[in-house]
Amino acid sequence: MKLTTLNNGAEYARNRTAQDLHGSKFDYSGIIFRISLLIGLGLGILILGAVLWDVIGDGTGYLFNRGWDFITGNASSRASSYGIFEGLRGTFWIGVFVIVFSFPLGIGAAIYLEEYARDTRLTRFIELNIRNLAGVPSVVYGVLGLAIFVRALDGFYPNSIEKHLGSTTAAAGSTLAILVLPIVIITAAEAIRAVPQSLREGGFGVGATKWEVIRHHVLPYAAPGIFTGTLLSLARALGEAAPLILVGGVLGSLGPKSSLFEIEQLGERFTAMPLMITQLAKKPAFIGDWNSATAGAILVLLVVVIFANLVAILLRNHYEKKRS
Repeated sequence: MKLTTLNNGAEYARNRTAQDLHGSKFDYSGIIFRISLLIGLGLGILILGAVLWDVIGDGTGYLFNRGWDFITGNASSRASSYGIFEGLRGTFWIGVFVIVFSFPLGIGAAIYLEEYARDTRLTRFIELNIRNLAGVPSVVYGVLGLAIFVRALDGFYPNSIEKHLGSTTAAAGSTLAILVLPIVIITAAEAIRAVPQSLREGGFGVGATKWEVIRHHVLPYAAPGIFTGTLLSLARALGEAAPLILVGGVLGSLGPKSSLFEIEQLGERFTAMPLMITQLAKKPAFIGDWNSATAGAILVLLVVVIFANLVAILLRNHYEKKRS
C-alpha cells in the first residue's frame, strides 16, 4: 500500500514538473522560429546545390576530355591547351607556409594564453585584438603583406627585388599565414578551454608538472578541436585571391615548367589556383571553351579543399578514439 502511494506520488510529481517546464499553451513563437530555421537551411542547400550542379555540369566533361594534360600543363591563350600546374604548385607551397609557420605559432599562442598567462587587463586586451583581427577583411592582410614582406623584406630574397619586385612565393605564403593566424589561435584556444579542469587536477594530483599535464593530458584531449580548426583555416587560405593579387601574383603563365617540389620556387614569381580561376572567369565566354575551363579549375580546387577537410576529419576521429 505504501509502495503504491509512493509510486503514484512520484508519477504525479513527474507529470507536474513536465507540465510546468513545457507549459500548457501552444508555443507559436517557437514553431515559427523553427520553421524559419528550416527555410534558411533549405535555401542555403538549394543555392549551394545549384552552384555545384552548374560547376560540375560544365567542368566534368572538360576534365574528361583534357585528362591529365589539364593538371600538368601550363597556362595558355587557348582553352583547349590550358593547364593549371603552375597554380597547383603555388597553392601547394602557400599551404606549406601556412602549416609550417601559422600552425605552430597559433597553437603555441593559444597554449600560453589559456594555460600560462594570468587574467589581467593586458591579456584580455590581447585576446580582444586577436578576435578583432580574425574579422579583418583579407584585402587588408594583402596590403600588409605588400608593405612588409614584398617591399620591406624583398620577398625574403635579397636579389628578388631586381627580378620581380619582391613578389615571391615566400611573400605570398607568409601573407596568408598571417591571415589565418588569428583564426588558428581562436580555434585552438577554444579547444583547450573545453578541456575539463578535473583532468588537469588529476595530473597535478599524481605529481606531474604543468608542462607534463599540458603535453600528456590537455593537448591530447583538445587535439580533435585543434586539428579541425587549424585545417579548416588552411582550407580558407587556399581559396583566398585578394591578398595574392595585392602581393603581386601572376595572372598568366610563369614561363618554363619546373618541378612541384623545387624549393627554389620560394624565391620566384608565383601564381595560385584562386588567381587562375579569377583570370579564367574574365575570359569571354563566346571565344573558346573558357567557361568549361573555369569550371574544371574550380573542381580541382574543390578537390584540394575537400582533401584538406578529409585530413582534418580523419585526424579528429583518430584523436577522439584515443581520448575515449
